[in-house]
Amino acid sequence: MKAFRSMVLVSSDPISIERGAKDVYQALQAEISAFGLENEISLTMVGDVGRHDAAPLVIVYPEAVIYGPVKKEDVHYLVEEHLYKGRIASTFQAPVKELSGKIAWLSSRKGTLPAEQRIVLERAGVIDPNSIDDYIIHDGYLALAKAVTEMTPEEIYTTLEKSGLRGRGGAGFPTGTKWKFVRKAQSDKKYVICNADESEPGTFKDRLILEGDPHSIIEALAIAAYTVGADEGYLYIRGEYSIAQERVKTAIAQAKEMGFLGKNIFGTDFNFDLHVHSGAGAYICGEETALIESIEGKRGEPRARPPYPTTHGLWGKPTLVNNVETLANVAPIIRNGPDWYRSFGPASSPGTKVYTILGNVNMTGLIEVPMGITLREVIAIYGKGMKNGKTFKLAQTGGSSGSIIPASLQDTPMDFDSFAKAGVALGSGALLICDEDTCVVDLTKVLLNFFRKESCGKCNPCRIGNQRAYEILTNISEGTGSLKDLDDLMLLSENLYQLSNCGLGQTAGAPIRDILNYFRAEVEAHIRLKVCPTGICPMSGKRI
Repeated sequence: MKAFRSMVLVSSDPISIERGAKDVYQALQAEISAFGLENEISLTMVGDVGRHDAAPLVIVYPEAVIYGPVKKEDVHYLVEEHLYKGRIASTFQAPVKELSGKIAWLSSRKGTLPAEQRIVLERAGVIDPNSIDDYIIHDGYLALAKAVTEMTPEEIYTTLEKSGLRGRGGAGFPTGTKWKFVRKAQSDKKYVICNADESEPGTFKDRLILEGDPHSIIEALAIAAYTVGADEGYLYIRGEYSIAQERVKTAIAQAKEMGFLGKNIFGTDFNFDLHVHSGAGAYICGEETALIESIEGKRGEPRARPPYPTTHGLWGKPTLVNNVETLANVAPIIRNGPDWYRSFGPASSPGTKVYTILGNVNMTGLIEVPMGITLREVIAIYGKGMKNGKTFKLAQTGGSSGSIIPASLQDTPMDFDSFAKAGVALGSGALLICDEDTCVVDLTKVLLNFFRKESCGKCNPCRIGNQRAYEILTNISEGTGSLKDLDDLMLLSENLYQLSNCGLGQTAGAPIRDILNYFRAEVEAHIRLKVCPTGICPMSGKRI
């Protein structure tokens, strides 16, 4: 590898590209050449680095200085001041200046913010996602080599079980146990699938991984296939993620050329082929059996369970389905061992979690931190506090299907067991932070409107229940609700959870339950006083 004095990275996520990242990159190329620095400076476009508040970003190593938002007209000064004269161009630094990273010669990697611990996002925003060489330099495919040449399938899923890795899609099911189920299923054909149909509003962590480090998922799927006995797999990617699809397809072609996919991988008798399947914009296809139906060319509707995909999945064969973040943990665990992984987070929920921070905070974006962090810490450290000095009121933890967390729970450790004990769910990792001006009735009405439109309509509890709950919430917001409506809402919430066919309906009632448990007085004010305490609801007197 050629040694450079400095490495310059330009963010290339969709937001950065929309704001002119390609123009910035081209301007950097021209200015670096004009100053005669092309043999001293390495310039690379990377994926998403998690800082959307200041995109597009220009990051300079080894100083780990982050500039943003950068315009092409800023580039001449940046190159002259920092790369030519060796002085930080403080005028263009991003609002938060803490940044460290692993770039070839650096020995440790934290993240884009203090105290971040990156495992899943170890390479995202660091390597060129279109370069398999960059991936290999940063320990890429070492885990696959170790798995297929040194470990038995039983040793792999046992390692995952010992690590304590649990599914990061929201359910939190032990990953190693799931792999073991598929391994032990008897069949002449098996499949592995990566669920990248990331349609949860406000959640884009999977997109960041696929855009910034696509080979990590390919490597994990190959390890999974070897473990469960599959020779074919699918990456089901949300249709709107065009950049992610493009980079994954490029990575698959590179992996085939290098012999990491295809026949006789690492000189063994292990064969594995991987396909990309584009979703068609249906939220319901994030449910694993609906996703399987979609791959088979059918309408995306959840299947009745049992049987489960582990025994009767794609085309009736045993199938392993994991989401992107779960798979991104696999290679690091195989490389470093289960004890290393357990050194992060609490004993019951080891490892890290990637969160999308949204809402009424001073800084939004993505972070990866150890499991067990609290909402208070996320808001203060990573969100840089509430906007305009407002008071924190609530957070929603997993997109539309997540729980509504009141301020009274902001010191509860964010891990599967602690949240379950508190009666809430961790969800997919989208953190919508809301201040004192948020109306809980309006928020819940928005969520139920989403669910009633995205329901596939297959089962009555979800199709009718979400519609009826939305109508009741609309009446309350219009000032025509009654106290009996609250009993009806709780009954609807319970029926949605108990009777719905899949996770969409089962979680749709969670926001209703949460606002009545934690914010009942505010809801009753809409009914008793005919007033919205935050002034958001119209109170028009119209009834649906």
